Amino acid sequence: MSRIDYTSDLKLLISVKGHPYDRNAFAELFENIEDVSYTIVEQPASQAMFSPILAKDYDVHVLYDMPGLDFTTQPPSLIDPPEKFVSDFEDLLELGHGLLFLHHSIASWPTWPKYAEIVGGRFLYVPSELRGRPCMDSGYRHDVTYTAKTHSWGALADGVPDTFSMTDELYLYEVFEQDVIPLLSGNYPPISDNFYSAAHAGLGRMFSNADWPHPQGSNYLAWAKSYKNSPIVYIQMGDGPSAYENPHFQKILSNAIAWLGSAESLAWAKKRNQS
Repeated sequence: MSRIDYTSDLKLLISVKGHPYDRNAFAELFENIEDVSYTIVEQPASQAMFSPILAKDYDVHVLYDMPGLDFTTQPPSLIDPPEKFVSDFEDLLELGHGLLFLHHSIASWPTWPKYAEIVGGRFLYVPSELRGRPCMDSGYRHDVTYTAKTHSWGALADGVPDTFSMTDELYLYEVFEQDVIPLLSGNYPPISDNFYSAAHAGLGRMFSNADWPHPQGSNYLAWAKSYKNSPIVYIQMGDGPSAYENPHFQKILSNAIAWLGSAESLAWAKKRNQS
C-alpha cells in the first residue's frame, strides 16, 4: 500500500526481520483485512515502537520477527535484549495492549526467560533450560499437510470451520498448555520421528533428527492468554504463501486482530490480572 491510511478502525504495528519470509505476500495478508491499517517496521528499529509513548498510536502489535539469534555463527549466538526494550515491553504489558505473536516469533529472545512466559511457550534453537528444567532443542518440518481443529472460544472462532486442511511448516516446541486457552490444534503427531532438529540445522545439518530423542510435544497450533493487563494471541501458522493464501488462516488472523484491538479483550486481560 503506497498511500497512508488515516481512517481505518484498527491500526497495527508489525515488527519483522530475523527469519526469511516473502515480504510482498505477507503484507498482502493485511491489505485484505477490512478497516485495518498497518505499519511494518524491521528489527532492531521496531524495538522503539514498544515504548508506551509510541505504542499508543497503535491498537495491536503484531510480532513476525525473530530477534536474539545471530545466525552468522554455528551454532547461532544468543543475543540479550536491550535493557530499555525489556523495560518498555514490560511497561506496555502493564498498561494493557493487544499483542499477536505469529509463527517464528516464539523463538525470539532466547536469553530472556520472561519472553516465553509472555508468549506461552518457546521454540528452542539450542538445548536450554525452561522453567527450571532442561529442554532439548525444538523441531521443525516444512510443507506438512494436516488437518486443523478449531476450539470454539468466542469471537476468535467466528466463521472458522470445525476442521480444515492446511499446508505449512509445523513445530515440535514447548507449550505451556496449562497456562493458555487453545484455539487450534493439529492432527500431525508431535513426535521426534516427524520433525528435524533445530540444533542440527544450526550446525549446517539440515533435515536431520539423528540422535535427537525429543519427547512428544504439544499439538496446539494457536492459543489465547494474558500477561499483566494485556491480551495475547499466538498463532503458529504462517511460514509462507501456502499458509498466507489459506482462507481459514486469513479468517483466524483477522479474528485475532479484531479481538486484540477491542475494549472487550483489554477488560478480559485486566480482570484476569486482578484475580
